Amino acid sequence: MSEPLRIAVAIPCYKVTQHVLGVIGAIGPEVHAIYAVDDACPAGSGRFIEEHNRDPRVRVLYHPENRGVGGAIVTAYKAAMADGMDIVVKVDGDGQMDPALLPLFVRPLLRGQADYTKGNRFYRPESVQGMPPVRLFGNAVLSFLTKLSCGYWNVMDPTNGYTAVRTCVLAELPLDKLERRYFFETDMLFRLNTVRAVVRDVPMDAVYADEESNLKVSRVLPEFLRKHLSRLGRRYVYNYLVRDFNVGTLYSLFAVVLLLVGAAFGGWHWFVSSSTNHPATSGTVMLAALPVLIGIQCLIAFLHYDVSNVPTEPVSLTLADLPLRP
Repeated sequence: MSEPLRIAVAIPCYKVTQHVLGVIGAIGPEVHAIYAVDDACPAGSGRFIEEHNRDPRVRVLYHPENRGVGGAIVTAYKAAMADGMDIVVKVDGDGQMDPALLPLFVRPLLRGQADYTKGNRFYRPESVQGMPPVRLFGNAVLSFLTKLSCGYWNVMDPTNGYTAVRTCVLAELPLDKLERRYFFETDMLFRLNTVRAVVRDVPMDAVYADEESNLKVSRVLPEFLRKHLSRLGRRYVYNYLVRDFNVGTLYSLFAVVLLLVGAAFGGWHWFVSSSTNHPATSGTVMLAALPVLIGIQCLIAFLHYDVSNVPTEPVSLTLADLPLRP
């Protein structure tokens, strides 16, 4: 029989001294290693853990400079891979992620149903009753942008940082190129899509502790929009032009050509009509509208194809021997 998969927990530590020991203490015996990453914490989270922790599974890793949550998780990922771990679960140290939910995140990976799991606070209506309306709306918008740019139309709550991943899949990703700060979770989804990894949501409730977020929406919104557009363009080129040329490619190319032709033809005749005060004929209007209408239909067909093209076969099944669990 195959050996059980080794599970590790990664905890980014930055100003979490009030909660991190409670988080570590709630991690169950199914976990083999715990990596606490002191991301140049001004409160000395790493030293605090070393002085007060009694769990032998804990290993504190230090950054000489602040690299953001993404940088901290990448450091933990590399340590877990070097130590021969099979699964890494990311849990924040501020008490907003219940370690008791860890088996729910790991189970799809053990059963060979997914390569990566992430929390979803929107799955049950009861879970969002205490969520501020502004945050609820913002997460809905971010979720749609992420679906469009990363290709995972089946997931919600993309900024949720409670995740679990197979290390054999991590080995296929350019970890050093991942975003280091607030865009980390979204960039991770984009990278996973490039290797056709299967991602599944895990329902969880929203928990708000007394930690204050450093995320300023007004400051990061333009940056987020730019990065989403960048990932959308790169994903399209890679999935529909470089790695494959399929019916979705044809739909998208026809949509672009027809929309540009219709808009250019209609715009030119509208300009001529306005300049000469002679209204365009009904035939001219139809010639302008027809390519636009067909182009919109092609665009809808492309989106339908893209939605149906979400990965469904876990790549970890071919990257490592996976002992299936009931």
